Amino acid sequence: MKPFVINRYGRIVFPFNFFPALDFSVFETLDQFAAVIKRDFEEKAPTEVDIVAKVDAHAYNGRYDLLRDLALNLFWVNRYAMTMYEKRPMRWRDVPRQRDDVFLPIFQPWDGGELTSAIESGYRALPPTWDEGTEDKISRILLDVFRHKKGAGAELPAIKPTVSEILANAQSLTYHLLAYDPDYPGYGYDDIIEFAHRVPELEALGRQAMVLHNQYRWDRSKTRVIEVGKLHDDDFVVVFSPRSDEVVQFIRRVKAGRRVPPRRPAPLPAKAPVTPYPAIDVRERFAVMPRVEALAVYKGEIVCTNDDLIRNTAYCWSPMTAKEIEEKTGIVERLYTELDLDHIALLAAQRALAKAGRRPEEIGAVLFCSCTSAKMMPSLATWLSGQLGMLQTHASCDMVAACAGLPYGLAEAVRLLQEVERPVLVVCGERFSDKIGTVRTSRMIFGDGAAALVVGPAPAGAPPDIEWFQTYASGPMSEVDSIIWPNPEFDNNIT
Repeated sequence: MKPFVINRYGRIVFPFNFFPALDFSVFETLDQFAAVIKRDFEEKAPTEVDIVAKVDAHAYNGRYDLLRDLALNLFWVNRYAMTMYEKRPMRWRDVPRQRDDVFLPIFQPWDGGELTSAIESGYRALPPTWDEGTEDKISRILLDVFRHKKGAGAELPAIKPTVSEILANAQSLTYHLLAYDPDYPGYGYDDIIEFAHRVPELEALGRQAMVLHNQYRWDRSKTRVIEVGKLHDDDFVVVFSPRSDEVVQFIRRVKAGRRVPPRRPAPLPAKAPVTPYPAIDVRERFAVMPRVEALAVYKGEIVCTNDDLIRNTAYCWSPMTAKEIEEKTGIVERLYTELDLDHIALLAAQRALAKAGRRPEEIGAVLFCSCTSAKMMPSLATWLSGQLGMLQTHASCDMVAACAGLPYGLAEAVRLLQEVERPVLVVCGERFSDKIGTVRTSRMIFGDGAAALVVGPAPAGAPPDIEWFQTYASGPMSEVDSIIWPNPEFDNNIT
């Protein structure tokens, strides 16, 4: 899960939008990983040459637009370091020579001096977009990182050579730090999370600049590339260490060329049912008529506005304004909760029972409808039954029907009424906020909340509150897979 945090200014922050973190357990091949990197980094980022071409064509309206492109480029340049490795300066004499989990970056000769000068001149020629002082501060960080990076992004390999592999060619180029201060200034996690600015776009860009600075936490003006065969024992190099055991295992899988599991069978063509499924006429079909005795909700207590989304612009998002989000979705804000899904469902259920004036021992069944529950055993419906003090029900079970959860739950409640002739508690709840990750389309739409209904038997001769129902399920497969969670192709986020 990827939860949000609330910083000391009371603003919502999505840390994972600034600190890339992929689940490497889902990657079997380098091609699978490369596809994710291409989608999240490469397709969004301009190259160094692209940026200069836009400068020359006067295509930037202001300084922010140029700085954002520069940040996207630098995230792309660091796409493998940020997702796979931690950079650790180390004396050459102390670098292990034979381990398979210690790597050195390898570079092709590259001189970005002219490109940097062109971008810097272009920046100075542009008008400030919102705040000249903040934009200048961000530009100093980004331009310094850009000026001293030692390679263009295109030729960087995902899997770096081990020390023994790079030593096999003594002319291979790697980092050499002419001076290294272990206390060189950088930005801590709290510095990045707590950064605030009145302009949402600059708040996000400021955080991105801090993250990029930390990728080169040494005196960048005293960095060069050197042939590994010319390194001396006291020279400092930059070792790349895998960020996690999952990364190590992924690298080993790729290098070993292990057999890829067989492909899943292709879906069959969708065929219409033999005869259409008719809508259900409740009066005609059932003896016990349903009455909705109560409806209660629990809304998320944290407001996430469109401006909040822009403040959290991720490294893989293309430019968009808060107004454009509203125009595309009709949504100005969504509500999130810091509570677990279990607890917001319980709060809604308690309110519904109180509103209906029903005691726990009167309830015949509990249905919980959700597609974001992480509780498998016991089912959340069973957990709710226990929390509400129900010693026994005729049925307490969960239903997974995504957006159709409520109609499925109500339809099943009407059927259960025929068996138990006692009220059925239907609870629907979703907590999307910690399952969206960096998927912007999902982030713009989904929120958190729960609702509960008490569906009881109507008095004899009274009309039903639910007169008809008709549920729908299945194909074609393109519709079945239109919303997926967890989606391994999007780091197990909701898409």
